[in-house]
Amino acid sequence: MTTTAATTNTAAAKQRIAFLGLGVMGYPMAGHLARAGYQVTVYNRSPAKAQAWVQEFGGKSASTPAQAAQDASVVFSCVGNDDDLRSVVLGPDGALAGMTPGSIFVDHTTASAEVARELYAQAAQLGIGFVDGPVSGGQAGAVNGVLTVMCGGETVHYDSVAPIIKAYAQAVTLLGDSGAGQLCKMVNQICIAGVVQGLAEAVAFGKQAGLDMDSVLAVISKGAAQSWQMENRGPTMVADKFEFGFAVDWMRKDLGLVLDEAKRNGARLPVTALVDQFYADVQHMGGNRWDTSSLIKRL
Repeated sequence: MTTTAATTNTAAAKQRIAFLGLGVMGYPMAGHLARAGYQVTVYNRSPAKAQAWVQEFGGKSASTPAQAAQDASVVFSCVGNDDDLRSVVLGPDGALAGMTPGSIFVDHTTASAEVARELYAQAAQLGIGFVDGPVSGGQAGAVNGVLTVMCGGETVHYDSVAPIIKAYAQAVTLLGDSGAGQLCKMVNQICIAGVVQGLAEAVAFGKQAGLDMDSVLAVISKGAAQSWQMENRGPTMVADKFEFGFAVDWMRKDLGLVLDEAKRNGARLPVTALVDQFYADVQHMGGNRWDTSSLIKRL
């Protein structure tokens, strides 16, 4: 271990962290924090998941978000939606009830910019920082510690938490004031929706034309058509495999946030709205938990 690494681990060992929400993303993210040397206390709505995490990574579990947040300098969360987020932050058992002035709350949920600004204001009244930091990279990115984190909030708070976030991220960026991280994630999801639909149509067209689509994807992925979706989801589209990855239900939740925000800011999103309806078709086919690349099943 180098002197720098030793110093970092020593500093981490003295810092108490809380992590709320141990789903497919939060479980490995909290694990990376524990492996980095932080003293981590976890909370999960299902206590069994929290107990399993403690058995695997050490640390402690708590029965409420408020208890998990006690004495923590930073509290992280990664839950399902706006209502789930409010439930772990607000109220007598919420994280803010257990946090002290000067501590910081970092939310990794993909939620609305509106709820980010709401909770930022609530935290500020208590002298607590709030950073919205939705992530991109999926379950594999969380497991491998290579997520992209898009942040909104005050610079002073971001600067404090960015080095900690790097335990499970390859890129962490402050995009602006509170809510900017969530808005950036919406841009990310708009891009993905259009790319996946285009890829689905291309693969379906190539199959109909009698082409060897594995070979086609191998060659065109070296040119201007290249994308992460093509390299990682194109072959599974060809193989008709979708029992993995980012679920259609979650994508529809995210696109709902996008379309609601577009109504507020006046942005026109005709393709995004269309792809959202295509995902509704996939849900009607029983593909709620299929990966987002299952758009091709419609074709």
